Amino acid sequence: MASSARLWDEVADHLAAAGHAVYAVDLRGHGDSDTPETGYDTQTAVADLVAASAALGLDRVVVAGHSWGGNVSVRLTAEHPELVAALALVDGGWLEPAKAFASWDAFVGALRPASLEGATVQSVSDYFRAIHPDWSPAAIEAAVDTMLVNPDGSLSRRMSTEQHMSILHSIWNEPPRPWYAAITVPTLLMPAIPKGADGKWADRIRSRIRETTADLRHATMREYLDSEHDLHAQRPRRVADDLLDLARGVQPALDAR
Repeated sequence: MASSARLWDEVADHLAAAGHAVYAVDLRGHGDSDTPETGYDTQTAVADLVAASAALGLDRVVVAGHSWGGNVSVRLTAEHPELVAALALVDGGWLEPAKAFASWDAFVGALRPASLEGATVQSVSDYFRAIHPDWSPAAIEAAVDTMLVNPDGSLSRRMSTEQHMSILHSIWNEPPRPWYAAITVPTLLMPAIPKGADGKWADRIRSRIRETTADLRHATMREYLDSEHDLHAQRPRRVADDLLDLARGVQPALDAR
């Protein structure tokens, strides 16, 4: 949510070097995509992905979705099984904010976009470098690129607050759990275990994810210890390696078609 396909560039480089075609999609209002007035919800995001797949002539692909993109990918896989050979959920795809937050207001308070008043490319780059010390320069640049650079060098958001809130409403009202039972493809769960999480905290994260995703019949988990939410930006090599393992697992079935 409010991210950019460019944050996947380093993962994509590793996958392409291994011989795979890679497509990273900016959902509407994100990155280089248009920003129409409406359509900021999971159902419309799925429809946009189906349209993009048709335009590219894709089917039976390995789908990776991060955060809200994980929720979108779950619904895509359930509703359009002909498109998906395997599914990777990168610290997302099990979001159930009504259970994780005490109220809607608490959820919105945690995810409402921060003000960019007075922000510049330099100030935001410095901020990202400070809070993400192990991100590469390319990842920092990609993170800044999630915002619009104005002629005076200031930054603004690509989506309006109303559009951002529409996504939050969709996440709140449409948790992915009801779609799990329809998914029959191999699914890789890739949760981030935050740095500093003690054993009890880490166990709570694992238990919550396992309970939430119990209806995923072919799911395995590979957790990322001491990691941030944006695993693909922080640990692109490992994310790529896990995606390659997932792809290798379904390749024989694809070759036999």
